[in-house]
Order: sequence, then structure tokens, then C-alpha cells
Amino acid sequence: MAEEQVGAAEPGPEVDAGQTADKSGQGVVAAFGQSLKTLRTRAGMEREEFGRRLGYSASTIASFEQGRRIPPPRAIDRSDEVLDAGGLLKVWKDQLERAQYPAFFQGMAQLEKQAIELLAYDTLVVNGLLQTEEYTRALLSNRRPPLDPETIEQRVTARLGRQDILDRRPAPLLSFVMCESVLRRKFGGRSVLRGQLEQLLLIGQRRNVELQVMPLECEENAGVDGPFTVVTRKEGKRFVYAEVQGTSALETDPQQGVLAAALYGIIRSQALTPRESLAFIEKLLGEL
Repeated sequence: MAEEQVGAAEPGPEVDAGQTADKSGQGVVAAFGQSLKTLRTRAGMEREEFGRRLGYSASTIASFEQGRRIPPPRAIDRSDEVLDAGGLLKVWKDQLERAQYPAFFQGMAQLEKQAIELLAYDTLVVNGLLQTEEYTRALLSNRRPPLDPETIEQRVTARLGRQDILDRRPAPLLSFVMCESVLRRKFGGRSVLRGQLEQLLLIGQRRNVELQVMPLECEENAGVDGPFTVVTRKEGKRFVYAEVQGTSALETDPQQGVLAAALYGIIRSQALTPRESLAFIEKLLGEL
């Protein structure tokens, strides 16, 4: 799943599809930056001193204040304390969390936080919930038109942050089926792929995660219509996410959720078993 876009959906605010973050998200980041600068100035603190107390360089503080980077939650909390803001900065945390994703992915990002089960079939790249930092950066650097460095770093941070789902308690049930071709593409080079395959082997050993590979030589594959993800929330409602060529949809119709889950079950039955899949990944790793 390329997972860079999602349309209007029940779990989040209505948004329009597009290639970059919407203007409202940019406005939130800019408004927070201005508030941060105002409070810092009021406290009579230079960027160097403020950055030193937060553990950042003056240039990074400038990027926060100018809306070019979104600070992580811990930096927002620390800023509020250092500037004696009385919670004025902390109230921005939820809005900034949403703004760190492209507008088109915000609904899906919310759903991942609520998932008790997530089923993902991928045919193009390793699922974002499984990617290494180097692999993510290589993918984003391949985008055309090119993303600016600040946007790439922001999206790398956001994507890695989503991987908290792997350690959540109670643990959600996570299942991933990926085409063999996904595991052979050398985005970023041989060393990046090696690190990615090693991470898949580690994640595949988790008790709440099942990784399966769909071999290229497999004559039967019900996933001919492309990648998709099925997310189930606690109350049992299913959502289906699909994406292709800069357009995406988050389907909320219960019937479509049932059908997508059934289709995923067929795909799983056609793929290698989790044990066979890990052995297959080890074999690929040995070939690098």
C-alpha cells in the first residue's frame, strides 16, 4: 500500500484528495509556530537558549516557528513547560498530529489508532507499518514531482510514529500479505533492502503479527484488483481502504467490509503460510 491518500470518511474530518497537505493543515502548523514564537519572545528567550533547553538546534526551533516542521508531542509538552505557557501550546497537539499526515491520509491514520484487527494486501511497496526509516525515506525521495526535504522528514517521522500499533496493548491482530515482487525491489539500494528484510523477519515473529508472501510463481491470486486494507474497530465495524495513482477511498459500507475481508481470506489461503513466508524472506536475504 502506497498509503499517501485517503478521501472523506466517517472517522475523520471531510477532506479533499490531493498530492500535498491541505491548506487548513498548513494553517494549523503556521498558527502553532506563530504562537510558539510569540511565547518565546514574551519569555525573553533567544532561539539558541530555547533550543538548548529542549535539546534542539536554533535552526530547528526556527523551522518549528516558521511552520516548516511539526514538533513531536514531547517537544510541545517541554515547550509549554519551559515557556510557562499554562497549557496554551499543549492544546495544539491533536491538531498537529492530524496535520503531520497529508490531508488525504488523516482518516486512515485515525482508524489505525482504533483498530483491533488490520488486514493488508500489498503489491507495490512494503506496508508503511512495517517499513524501516531508510526504506521510508527512499520511497519518499522517489516521488515525482519531488517533495522538499522538510516534507520528507515530516512524513518519515509520521510514518514511523504509526508503528506504535505494533506495541499497543491490548495488541491488535495484524495480518500482512505481500507480493514477492515487493520484497525484491531495491528502493534505496541493496543495503536498504537488506535492512528492510531483516526488520520483516523480526516483526514476523511477534505473536500478534502474521506475515505472508504471495510468490510470483503462484498460478492463483484473488488479489488481481490490487492492494487494499481492511480495518476493524472495537464495535465490529469494518472499513476498506484502497489507493492507486494519487486517488484513494475509505469505504464505510458494511457490505463492502464483509466482502473485502472475505477476499482477503482467499488471498491468505493462496499465499505461503507465515512459517514458509519467513523462510522465503530468509532465502531472499541470503541472496543479497
